[in-house]
Amino acid sequence: MTGTSKNQVADVPRGTRISGKWNKQTYQIMKKLGSGALGTVYLADSIKGRVALKIGIDSMSITSEVNVLKQLSMVQGTVLGPFFYEIDDWERYGKCYPFYVMEYIDGEPLFDFINRRGKEWIGILMLQLLRDLSALHREGWVFGDLKPDNLLVEGSPPKLRWLDVGGTTSMGRSVKEFTEFFDRGYWGLGNRVAEPSYDLFSVAMVVLNAGYPKRFDRPKKGTEDYLMSKIENNHLLREYKPILSKALLGKYQHASEMRQELFVLLQGGEKTKVRKNKISSANSRVASRRNRPPAKKKRSGWIETVLLVAFLLFFYTLYLVGHIF
Repeated sequence: MTGTSKNQVADVPRGTRISGKWNKQTYQIMKKLGSGALGTVYLADSIKGRVALKIGIDSMSITSEVNVLKQLSMVQGTVLGPFFYEIDDWERYGKCYPFYVMEYIDGEPLFDFINRRGKEWIGILMLQLLRDLSALHREGWVFGDLKPDNLLVEGSPPKLRWLDVGGTTSMGRSVKEFTEFFDRGYWGLGNRVAEPSYDLFSVAMVVLNAGYPKRFDRPKKGTEDYLMSKIENNHLLREYKPILSKALLGKYQHASEMRQELFVLLQGGEKTKVRKNKISSANSRVASRRNRPPAKKKRSGWIETVLLVAFLLFFYTLYLVGHIF
């Protein structure tokens, strides 16, 4: 791969019509969605509607990604990556560039969604992510380049979707794509062998990134203590410390273990909120009785408050059961 070739592919302007050499399908470029080491992804218009089109330079890498997409589509009961449509070649300036076409996921970036809907969605969406990673790992694959940029939230009820599967690697091999902040090798807390614990480290770092949107640099030494202090000193992350610390230190062998412990932790947090609301409502009732005239006996709203909390908890549980497991 040369720098010149990469720039040529990355500079496909809006309105360009790409015609497949073999399948003869035509796509019109609408805008650039992103780029990586193995190619550039564009939003394109076609007879199928809007699609995502990835143009690469290395045919072997593109073929490998297509094989991963096909494997993901075979996982029963779980939609992991984008749906794959076709693979073809595009002739441009006397060169032939491989490309493939996949589903365009019109979702909202993970952190944009969390900032808009509330921080409590971090735990819920991580449960979804761990469920899907568990399915991926059972098929013998590791996501590898797991980061917020590769995660979108779409639909109602909200569902987490994966974007770029270019870093997906077979178990036991070296991870082929990674981003330093989410890579345990960069932090000196493990190697880059594709195994479940590699992805689970990245999950923990995604949560840390939610607490520190601008991220932070690696210290010269003491990375383990440094990361633990980052968790402890952030009120958002502190409640997840038991889960995050184990994931960062490679204590989970399977995504299902981490997911189960996270689910239990979230359940405990909801029960604590209910208890606090009951206590707060009871205290408000006592204060109200002390301050109001004896002759006027108005019913306090504490019963309604408790019922409302129970109502929300009920639907929260339904959401978890229906969309997490």
